[in-house]
Amino acid sequence: MRYYVHGAGRSGREAWPHQAATGGVFADHSSADRMVDRARLVAEQCPDDVALVVSHSLGAVAVALAQAAGTLPAAPHVLVEPALYDVARGEGAVESHVGPMDAARARAAGGDLYGFWKTFAPMMLRRAATRDAWPEDQSAAERFAAMEPPWGHDVDASVFAGVPTLVVTGGWNDEYEAIAGRLQGAGARHVVLPGARHRPHDLPEFEGVVGEFLETGR
Repeated sequence: MRYYVHGAGRSGREAWPHQAATGGVFADHSSADRMVDRARLVAEQCPDDVALVVSHSLGAVAVALAQAAGTLPAAPHVLVEPALYDVARGEGAVESHVGPMDAARARAAGGDLYGFWKTFAPMMLRRAATRDAWPEDQSAAERFAAMEPPWGHDVDASVFAGVPTLVVTGGWNDEYEAIAGRLQGAGARHVVLPGARHRPHDLPEFEGVVGEFLETGR
């Protein structure tokens, strides 16, 4: 049984359109804003007979917290573009992301939601924030501003040291490559699959990489 844990966007089965539904369980932690609650939901929904845990982006943080707490069954992990910023603090690419995003969240907390969106939209959605689009964007801005960021959770790079771990990145973003490098230094295998940016699991090569990982145990 494979267990799929989504990131900050699409949830449940919708987040994994290219993965087989047969033999798969698809988590949904989208109802939670706090990472500790996401971790709890991920642990509660995980099948006891899980043979592989596959997590994407923000979902990898929830999985890491559950793994550290011992609430997940022992199983190999595939981390797809994991947003495990804590493991790579001090890296230039990571700090260049965390600093502006923390400042943007401070603006939202102070009541300037559009000020938050002016930073968030270009950095995370690769598009500009405009006043013309603001009536349509405001609800999304409120949702993202309410989410706890994927850093500040004391996740250590060694959290997956006890189980075989594969990190898959898209080779397009220095932040994720820095995170993967730290995880690789702690014992994980790292594979780069370019062509789909933040969603390398949408590529046809992904399943072959996962299959090889399961066959070799690394």
